[in-house]
Amino acid sequence: MKRARALPKIDAVVIGRNEGARLVACLDSLAGHVRRVVYVDSGSTDGSRERALERGAELVELDLSKPFTAARARNAGLKRLAQEPPDYVQFVDGDCILRDGWIGRAVSFLSENLRAAVVCGRRREQKPEASVFNRLIDAEWNTPVGQALACGGDAMMRYQAVSAVGGYRDDLIAGEEPELCLRLRARGWTIWRIDAEMTWHDADITRFGQWWKRTERAGHAFAEGAARFSTRQQPHWRAEARRIWIWGLWLPALIVVGALIHPAALLLALIYPLQVLRLQRRLGWAGAAFNVLGKFPEALGALRFYSRRWRGGPAKLIEYK
Repeated sequence: MKRARALPKIDAVVIGRNEGARLVACLDSLAGHVRRVVYVDSGSTDGSRERALERGAELVELDLSKPFTAARARNAGLKRLAQEPPDYVQFVDGDCILRDGWIGRAVSFLSENLRAAVVCGRRREQKPEASVFNRLIDAEWNTPVGQALACGGDAMMRYQAVSAVGGYRDDLIAGEEPELCLRLRARGWTIWRIDAEMTWHDADITRFGQWWKRTERAGHAFAEGAARFSTRQQPHWRAEARRIWIWGLWLPALIVVGALIHPAALLLALIYPLQVLRLQRRLGWAGAAFNVLGKFPEALGALRFYSRRWRGGPAKLIEYK
């Protein structure tokens, strides 16, 4: 008689800080779909810890004396799961809601693709109509279906694979998932994005300043990734970092210096609206305009990384919420 295959063990790691009602919705969406939920709290003061315990989550509180990073929080969750390791771990940010059917689709994919370490699906913004910034982020989440180079914060991973490479890098304030995927791919694992609804995300970006800070954080991640982890065999964010330097620093510097010599050099600034015109066919007017404008906060983030690197100081979060 053929023995029935044992059902896979699936656990979830949720990270958050002062997410309030969003955390409650996140935890409720996981109920009944996973064996355990580990909630890692990064110094919340809004009752998030109590709400997580009320919903049956295991609570891990990060040491307040060390800088917070999402990578450090996820590693703390992995460490708790090591006491009774699962087959798969679903990572979810505390401002996201898991979609019905996702767990089954993800487990089925990983079960059938034994070299796949990570699978992610479509992450959507809950309120894209609330602001142009939310709409841009929703478009950002719409990555191509198929084998990928990286995933985002929400993803299901093969616990064995993630543990074997040592989990995330605690010191990264952003870009920790692509860096993890870089190491996984170096070990022969694959990363996939499948055509399935995965999570609803609540960015809640309604002000220009929030968008600016989020984009600055992305620039920091691009610069750090290119500087620390890129190799000839596996280039990592080199092209993104190069675009930041060209559009966000070198061209503006050239225009300013040139204008001091002759005012006609200001005509070089027309290259920016021309770039918007070129990109609008692919990104739309809003996407193109903010893509070009975003090179300036990205350059500030990149400069912040190098400033910190030269000083030798610890990484500090660039928060937009």
